[in-house]
Amino acid sequence: MSDFEWDPETYLALMAEEIPDYPRLQTEVAAAAATGAPASILDLGIGSGLTAQRVLEALPEAHLLGVDASSEMLAAAEATLNPERTELRMGRLEEPLPDGPFDLVMSTLAVHHLSGSGKADLFVRIAAVLEPGGRFVLGDLVVPADPADVVTPIDWIDDTPSSLDEQLTWLAEAGLSTHVHWQHRDLAVVVAQKD
Repeated sequence: MSDFEWDPETYLALMAEEIPDYPRLQTEVAAAAATGAPASILDLGIGSGLTAQRVLEALPEAHLLGVDASSEMLAAAEATLNPERTELRMGRLEEPLPDGPFDLVMSTLAVHHLSGSGKADLFVRIAAVLEPGGRFVLGDLVVPADPADVVTPIDWIDDTPSSLDEQLTWLAEAGLSTHVHWQHRDLAVVVAQKD
């Protein structure tokens, strides 16, 4: 990933402008994450914390550890989230993950910044920190089968999405059972469970 810094003040407006289905993506990630009432959650690329906030509202007993590479976004997440239920850490997706185990690992619009091999490696590391029966919920950009379904501008430098099929294969190779919770145009939410 590059050293590009997101501006929390303009993040929501940028998401709404560049990703027309961003609100629906957030809703679907939160719905998939809340299934099964996980108590310990790791959010990779927590950003401004708005998706995490929705998940925590649905799971009043859960505690969440959020990781992001941007200090500005972590500051925004800190202002958004209940400090008694969250811990925030600086970190990149390429670095070792926090020690688990976690009932749930989630990530929204962060994994597409990794190369294909980076995604595959991350999925193996996610599987390693999940509890048996734990789940990984991935909401992100995908390369759709139909080029007409590309609606989100990407630069192929910082943004390197992969196809849904490739990601399902890498998740299965990491030992996770997958199903597609939701897909629309160039966005998808995948649930991957550790058996």
